[in-house]
Amino acid sequence: MSIPELGHRKLLAILAADMVGYSKAMEADEVGTISRLKIIRAELINPAISQRHGTVVKLMGDGSLVAFDSVVDAVACAAEFQNAVAARNADLPEHQRTVFRVGINLGDVVLVDGDVYGDVVNVAARLEQLAEPGGVMVSGTANDHLQGKLDWPLDFAGEQQVKNISRPVRVYRLRLDGKRARRPLLGMMPRWAKTVAAAIVALVLAGGGVWWFYQPEPLSSKPSVAVLPFDNYGGDEASGRLADGLTEDIITDLARFPEFEVVARNSTEVYKGKPVDARHVANALHVGFVLEGSIQRQGGRVRITAQLIDAKTGHHLWSENWDRPAEDVFAVQTEIAEQVANRLGGGVGLIQAAGRAAAKRKRPENLNAYDFYLLGSEKIEKLTKADEEEAITFLNRAVELDPELARAWVELYHAHEILELFGVNPESNRKSADDVAEHAVRLDPSDAEAHAVFGMSLANKGDMGRAKSELDTALRLAPGSSEILTFYTGFAARFGEPERGAQMVDQVMRLDPNYPMWASNFFAPAYFMAGRYEDAVKMLERMTPNNYQKWTWVVRSSSLAALGRTDEANASVIEALKQHPDLTVESMINEPGLSTVERSRFIETMPLAGFPVCAKPEALAKLAKPVRLPECEAGKANPLGQP
Repeated sequence: MSIPELGHRKLLAILAADMVGYSKAMEADEVGTISRLKIIRAELINPAISQRHGTVVKLMGDGSLVAFDSVVDAVACAAEFQNAVAARNADLPEHQRTVFRVGINLGDVVLVDGDVYGDVVNVAARLEQLAEPGGVMVSGTANDHLQGKLDWPLDFAGEQQVKNISRPVRVYRLRLDGKRARRPLLGMMPRWAKTVAAAIVALVLAGGGVWWFYQPEPLSSKPSVAVLPFDNYGGDEASGRLADGLTEDIITDLARFPEFEVVARNSTEVYKGKPVDARHVANALHVGFVLEGSIQRQGGRVRITAQLIDAKTGHHLWSENWDRPAEDVFAVQTEIAEQVANRLGGGVGLIQAAGRAAAKRKRPENLNAYDFYLLGSEKIEKLTKADEEEAITFLNRAVELDPELARAWVELYHAHEILELFGVNPESNRKSADDVAEHAVRLDPSDAEAHAVFGMSLANKGDMGRAKSELDTALRLAPGSSEILTFYTGFAARFGEPERGAQMVDQVMRLDPNYPMWASNFFAPAYFMAGRYEDAVKMLERMTPNNYQKWTWVVRSSSLAALGRTDEANASVIEALKQHPDLTVESMINEPGLSTVERSRFIETMPLAGFPVCAKPEALAKLAKPVRLPECEAGKANPLGQP
């Protein structure tokens, strides 16, 4: 086949392959590894590609990207050269064996200068990473076009969430021995044996034992959870549909949190309507946590329960129940799914909290990148200078071990930004925050929080158009995430929508009444900008002065003054100026990107609290076009910055 010219699109099968353990082999024997790889390509791989009419798009050291007009040819090519390589390896000592992984996908690609681009290529590469050494993984799209056209059967391996792809991908494992899984044995059995076997299979399936036939690959080192089908105790069809819909919605919502792995619904559906032991399920599905629940109608109302179980101990970590009118049973589905997802997921969810506890129990030399990320994120939430500095140490270690761990880069943004707000090396920490935010969103464009922190970074630089676009993207990717809603609340007023910001706070309070302390830094300003001063002050009650940043002092002091609590406001201003001696009304209205609403709120309330109005000349000298108040312009202000 040939690759068309620039800008063309074409339906192609993409084969991605790479050598297992290439870096280690190169370190041990660079010349020998290169030589063996060249020989295998020349004698086994390239002839198979040519025979099946494929085109090598590019070679990447140990990897290859190959395009085929026919998906049948692509899969047959992979099977043939993998079997040929395995046969050659059988006669070689282990250290001289060359083993490959292969991933295959089918779809529409963009052709640019002889190269191929698009999600199709990305998914093929991710499938290759999921493949076993010497194995071949095929996407569901490719499998749909292969029915009855291959000599090699494929086994369904579940739905996988692959990096940088928001939707789950159906995955199939190619059986390179050409044999079908177990089932043909029935044809060799006498009739009485088939009857016994059928009875055994029925018993095994009744206990969820389908996993005796197929054990999925273990999930990553992240915390993992399986959501069992919710039990329907009411028995009616409407409750049954609600139970199914609720199960699916919870899985979908949880899958938006990259902090942990969620088993796809098709893998848990086998347990529907069956009494099961959570520890048995966890062992079969290789997960650390199991979520189960039930739905029941009683006297015109519907009762829904949910509980999270620690798979290792069988202990209940959390449980909740909801009691709602049954008239519109489906109206509660989204609300409950969002509440469950937010209490289990996000940076302060129960599942991640359990991961942090496990990380603390590990010996320091055994900590890996994800554990350092967990420990760093926990430090951030304490909101003290010392903890933020320690968080940066943990998170820098995480990205050293795994430079592509986008969540660690996201958390680095928070840590650097908080230190900047505390006044610790503000210029340096501001630049670091901006850099890591942009890096995070480039690493993982499907991560909602990466878009959120990039949006906040842009807002802090005054680029409000792009900032709103990024935060809107984050909200679109995770519309029910209390964390994303929280981040948005802090900037709604900057987008000229102060009332929306306050309403979002109300929404988060419904989703997550046990919101973390750090969220007050977003909620209090949102209420303040909407003129809800009482709510703003209450929001800060969970914090202590050593958690306060510059904005916290201003919001608290100004809200107290607006409520007529003048003595408290004046005392608060005195403490604020000890921490931030250059804090004035003019310094606040010169914060980058502020809206007219925000400036007006500061001008209206800060003088009531007793803040100095005018900025010192040296502070204004750093600004290209400082915003001045009439009473502070040349000749009208005294040297102390007071009107």
